[in-house]
Amino acid sequence: MSHGLLYPDEPDPVRVLRPDGASDIFLTGDHAGRAIPRRLGQLGVPDSEMGRHIAWDIGIAGVTERLSGLLDATAVLQAYSRLAIDCNRHPSWASAMPVVSEYTRVPGNEGLTDADRAARVAAIFTPYHDRIRALLDARAGRRTLFVAMHSFTPSFKGERREMQVGVLFHKDVRMANVMLDLLRAEGDLIVGANEPYAITDDSDYSVPTHAEGRGLVHVEIEIRQDLIADEAGQAAWAARFARLLAVTNTRLLGAGA
Repeated sequence: MSHGLLYPDEPDPVRVLRPDGASDIFLTGDHAGRAIPRRLGQLGVPDSEMGRHIAWDIGIAGVTERLSGLLDATAVLQAYSRLAIDCNRHPSWASAMPVVSEYTRVPGNEGLTDADRAARVAAIFTPYHDRIRALLDARAGRRTLFVAMHSFTPSFKGERREMQVGVLFHKDVRMANVMLDLLRAEGDLIVGANEPYAITDDSDYSVPTHAEGRGLVHVEIEIRQDLIADEAGQAAWAARFARLLAVTNTRLLGAGA
């Protein structure tokens, strides 16, 4: 593994859990890691910033790992920081390699040449999405519910977000509607519908490409990061979603979805 960017001893861009998982649920984590290729010199971003939400989706790797185990579900996790390349953005978009994230300047993303961008795509973006495609191809003819796992910061540009969890959707609302009903029925949550973000064709890549593109029933989940910053929170939310996704699957199956 090199592609001219990664050294052989650096992390593989893709981590797959339970590739032969029995569950109908198929999990992805576009922002599950915060590694930076050594050749990029940490992009000029201070260590203090690399632990923040601008670099990765805090806590979502731990939730997804546990959820994969509880459900016996295949999970595909991306290991590198969204600051190097955001794997939920088309590589041609400016947001794929941002020069500013929230208020933080990313000097290593300024003045990138076509070759610089292509190296990141080849080393990180393409292997991640190719692995998702291959795993989904292998499930052809098998029932699959695509669940994109993300987390969101409690405060963005000074605005506090009180809700604990968001359910994101776009053209197909079948799974989202069931998840919204179940989460609201929990009684202890503020639940957002297409909050704090919404899936669109020009702001998201994974769901439009892998789920909508194949006609898979799907949903994107956002969990507030302060709730899953430690192992206890990750375990609690994984257990909650294991229970709710099992019910969702049953309801959708009964509805012929």
